[in-house]
Amino acid sequence: MTENNRESMDFDVVIVGGGPSGLAAAIRLMQLSREAGKEVSVCLVEKGSEIGAHILSGAIMYPLAMEELLPNWRKLGAPATPVSADEAYCLINDRQSISIPQALVPEALHNQGNYAISLGNICRWMSEQAESMGVMLFPGFAATELLYTDDGAVGGVATGDMGIDRQGQHKFSYQPGYELKASFTLLAEGCRGHLGKQLLTKFDLAADASPQHYAIGLKELWEIPESSHELGKVVHTLGWPLGLFGGTTGGGFLYHVEDNQISLGLIVDLAYSNPYLSPFDEFQRWKTHPLIKKQLIDGRRISYGARAIVKGGYNSLPKLAVPGAALIGDNAGFLNTLKVKGSHTAIKSGMLGAEAVFEELDSGLTHTTPNIQKYFEESWLYDELFDSRNAGPAWHKFGMIFGSAWSLVEQKLFCGQDKLTLRDVVPDHKKLRRASKSKPLRYPRPDGVYSFDKLSSVFLSNTNHEEDQPCHLLLEDEKIPIEQNLRMYQEPAQRYCPAGVYEVVEENGEHRFQINAQNCVHCKTCDIKDPAQNITWVPPEGSGGPNYPNM
Repeated sequence: MTENNRESMDFDVVIVGGGPSGLAAAIRLMQLSREAGKEVSVCLVEKGSEIGAHILSGAIMYPLAMEELLPNWRKLGAPATPVSADEAYCLINDRQSISIPQALVPEALHNQGNYAISLGNICRWMSEQAESMGVMLFPGFAATELLYTDDGAVGGVATGDMGIDRQGQHKFSYQPGYELKASFTLLAEGCRGHLGKQLLTKFDLAADASPQHYAIGLKELWEIPESSHELGKVVHTLGWPLGLFGGTTGGGFLYHVEDNQISLGLIVDLAYSNPYLSPFDEFQRWKTHPLIKKQLIDGRRISYGARAIVKGGYNSLPKLAVPGAALIGDNAGFLNTLKVKGSHTAIKSGMLGAEAVFEELDSGLTHTTPNIQKYFEESWLYDELFDSRNAGPAWHKFGMIFGSAWSLVEQKLFCGQDKLTLRDVVPDHKKLRRASKSKPLRYPRPDGVYSFDKLSSVFLSNTNHEEDQPCHLLLEDEKIPIEQNLRMYQEPAQRYCPAGVYEVVEENGEHRFQINAQNCVHCKTCDIKDPAQNITWVPPEGSGGPNYPNM
């Protein structure tokens, strides 16, 4: 037992996060250890109640990285649907749309040879592969603290205590967390990871990078009649209800997946400027467009969720490693903005992190700085991200139509190898205009057939938290929401949160900021978009949050 009465376990490698990058790293470590005849102990800790419970993505998977990791992945039964049709549309307004010829779609966005997947189910399948190789999986435990050695290197993580009430007192069910000590720690928490954020700050890893940029992805899963289902059909949209030539950037997706289900959603760039905008309500509007609505006729909504997406790309990548630890997956920002895909880049980055760490272990070293940067720069992942580095800034500067045209020309003429690099150096939270200078937005009431309210949507996410626990949404200054954000921006947390967590309540003629933490789907949009950077998301008690099926 340690001095603080936490039990301690020792491993060669601890991985935080059971998403595609963390699981790929675990699998690759076991492969390398077998090839070298060297025993390596690997522990993966995941805050969700099970692997895949907190995983949400579109998702279309480019299979290159998976084929490198597990060449027989299809024969091993990985759940994936080959893309059978690839369509793109521009939504002109709430009624009209035009088909975009594939010749006008950048090659990186073509989906022939790709697979429509539930990333949650892919992760569940990957966890089975990892466990069969000897990886120790600990779902339901949230890593809340980085451990450091006497020399200042990362020495593992500690999981959160369980059984603490709102006042911070121990309940009868109290259990102290565990210290998972490791020679090396791989942080694979996903977008805006809590520990990754601490590591970035402590070691100033992003000093030479552009600010990271984000979007929020909102998704639903529908079951539709068999007669309307076209297995493997992929549809992407840009335009309405978001902007075309400026304003809010983003786009929609709709994928026909197995079991007569449709996976659909809207991605809204968090660089938007109007504080009255509600990404959730924009998504509900998008579904009422005739192009989308006709594919949902006689259907039934069966799941809902939301998640922030890291989209700064190559320009926003931080330094990847410190003594004893490395950032992989979306924790670092390995998403191809032009492809609008991140599962293959996450898997590859996990493999690279594993190879860098194993090189140190194989040399008998511990708590050193793994040279993941070298592995990254020598891989196809570096080339892919570098070639697509201008896509995000182009959309921000020129809007979806002209920004996409820029990317099309750049890719056709230079294959992304031109010398010009566009940058967006203004963080997303600084893009909001004052409410007094913005147009209020009126959203139609949900019809309960195609569009819905937030609370009924949160119900479908199976979100649950132990009610009597400390709030996991921390305010640095409790006065800011009312005295600053309400006055300047009409408190945008009420609208950018896709789960109804934040409310401004009027009592006795005065306003009060209310946090309904029980509703939180762990999207982390508040941690990103709050204009005062006053909200910090921290992991709640282990296993709390959404429980996504097939998302």
